Amino acid sequence: MSEATERLVNLALLLASTRNPISAETIRTDVFGYPEGQDEEAFLRMFERDKKQLRAFGLSLEVLDIEGVPAYRLDADASYAAELELTEAERATLRAVAAALASDPGFPFGADLSIAVAKLGGGHSESAVASVLADETPAEQGVLASELAEAVAGRKRVRFGYTNAAGADRTHETEPYGVFFRDGRWYLVGRDVERDQTRTYAVRRMRDAGVNTRKPGSPDFEVPAGFSVADHMLLPFQYGDVSVECVLRFSAEDAWRAPRLTGGRGVLETQPDGSLSWTVNAADLSRLARWIVENGPGIVPLSPPELRETLAAGLRKVVDRHGA
Repeated sequence: MSEATERLVNLALLLASTRNPISAETIRTDVFGYPEGQDEEAFLRMFERDKKQLRAFGLSLEVLDIEGVPAYRLDADASYAAELELTEAERATLRAVAAALASDPGFPFGADLSIAVAKLGGGHSESAVASVLADETPAEQGVLASELAEAVAGRKRVRFGYTNAAGADRTHETEPYGVFFRDGRWYLVGRDVERDQTRTYAVRRMRDAGVNTRKPGSPDFEVPAGFSVADHMLLPFQYGDVSVECVLRFSAEDAWRAPRLTGGRGVLETQPDGSLSWTVNAADLSRLARWIVENGPGIVPLSPPELRETLAAGLRKVVDRHGA
């Protein structure tokens, strides 16, 4: 992103975040991108160009007189589309189509699309079904994911309590690099400040999340060059510090589904009978067993034995609970 584009985005975010008029001097100090030490005449010329550019993008700016000083405010009614009423069928169709795109690592606007879809609420889309299977609430996750996305855009640190898959609980301060949506779950990718490691966090495991409010117009960090959220979009059972190699088999009849379901993770090998073997690392065997059930039939675990035992134990519980 160029410096000019970044400055325009920061200016638009500031204007959109408040209903109160903002003076040019406040914009000069709070919006990252206007050079420090710039003389007033040069700033006003740059600010005038930025205002014209925002208006060209469709944002309507009001200019008000506050005690003889010009102040600026975004006219939301003139800038944003009117509220759209959708039928349940239309809502379900939009969510189903968007879920497929949002979960595709090759789609460059997946995170933005997921945030927009989350605001639709309700419905029984693919993402909602996946979240129900996971005993989760996608709408609640979507609200927090939207706040985290704003922190990503503003490059502001976030702090939250987190309980990992092993049940360990601790507080994290993170520099958020991106958010994404997969299988009904939201995730945050960022640098853990204390550990100095890039990590992925499940939004459903967060609590009491808060964004750094100091210097709202200035970023707290820079995203590393070459960073890509797609590189961190693992399968649900791959998140964790320790992993084990697993081998699964797609039947010949279901082999066509393998490329989509595996998401480019692991290694697929065609067998003489037309089936596919899939070698993939898993950090959570219970979650992998659940993934097999959710995406079966036609998927059989081959190794390690612990995975087969975990799947069998889970199926026995289902039979005991629901069997006649």
